[in-house]
Parts: sequence; C-alpha cells; structure tokens
Amino acid sequence: MVNSESAIFLPAIFLSIISYFIGSIPTGVILAKYFGDVDLRNVGSGNIGATNVTRAMGKKFGAITLVGDVIKGVVPTVMAIFLLDSDYWTALVGLSAFLGHVYSIFLEFKGGKGVATALGVFLVTSPLATGIGLLAFIIVFAVSRYVSAASVVAAAVIPIAVYLTMKPFPFLLLASLISILVIFRHLENIKRLLDGTEKKFGSKDQ
Repeated sequence: MVNSESAIFLPAIFLSIISYFIGSIPTGVILAKYFGDVDLRNVGSGNIGATNVTRAMGKKFGAITLVGDVIKGVVPTVMAIFLLDSDYWTALVGLSAFLGHVYSIFLEFKGGKGVATALGVFLVTSPLATGIGLLAFIIVFAVSRYVSAASVVAAAVIPIAVYLTMKPFPFLLLASLISILVIFRHLENIKRLLDGTEKKFGSKDQ
C-alpha cells in the first residue's frame, strides 16, 4: 500500500492508465464477433452494451456482457483502494475505467454509454448509494420498460445518494462527473423518449 503523496503519484498514474485500458475492452463487441459473427455496432441501436447484445445474441450473452462490463469497473477500483490508499486517486482510477468503456481505444475512441462499468465503480466506492440508484433503476424500468429512462434516472439519483450517505468528497465528485457523462451519452435516447419513438426492452420491433 502506497501512503505518501510523493510516492503515490507515479503508481496512481500507472494504475489509471491500466484502468483505462481495462475499461476499453469491448466485452459485447468481442462476444458478438466470436460467438455470433456479428458486428454489434451495425445491429439494433449500434450500442456495445448489454441491452443491444441481448437484442443481437439473446439474454445469455446479454447477461455475460453486463457482468463483464461491471467487472471492468470493479477490478481497477478495488486495486486502487488497496494499493493507493487515497480517495482522490481511487476516484481517478474509477473514472478512467468508465472513460475507457465510453471512449474505447480499441474502437477508435468510441464506445458504450458506461452504465454497467459505472455500476462496477460505484459498487466499490459507494455501495449504499449504488443500492439506492439500483432501486430507482428497477422502479423506473418496471413501470416503463425503457432501459434508457431507467439508466438516466439512476444516473441522476446516484450523486444525490452519495451525498446523503456522506461519502468522501472525491467520491461525490466522481459520481457527479459520471452522472453527467451517462446522461450526456443518453441524449439521443432522451430525445426519442420525448418523441415517443424509443423502443421498450423486449419489444418485437427492436
């Protein structure tokens, strides 16, 4: 475990870079390519996340993608907590994993919307707040059947929940930044929701 600020800088930067590369691994694209010979970016919504994998490959591969994308957030963040012993650097490492998924170096700096990888980061840094966010997701999804609407609401709830559960400021800042980026990545979905053209999960015309 690294403790002094002078000694922590290089290990933290190195771990942040590794975290970005881990986050950049396009789980859904790899699964679709090697198990279905499908280019996920040309199917359905074109997104690389679990929802679109489910559309293209079925629930089993959708679930595997979800777990894989969550793990991309969990592993680097856990490593940061134990190796760096710094909330600020842990927040940076978690953010790096999220940014890797959203702007993957393996996909020409394109990627997914980051919800699952953000979930992995938050499970480590703010588990109680994550539970509140997941509850919001479940309620909105159960009522609407829109994954996008549930994701946006959960993203908006998470920073509030982090604040209310009195987590350290770096984790509040992390939650706020990720929340803004998740909502930004859903702008097209929000427009379709407002227009009434967004597809519900499991609809036959997906």
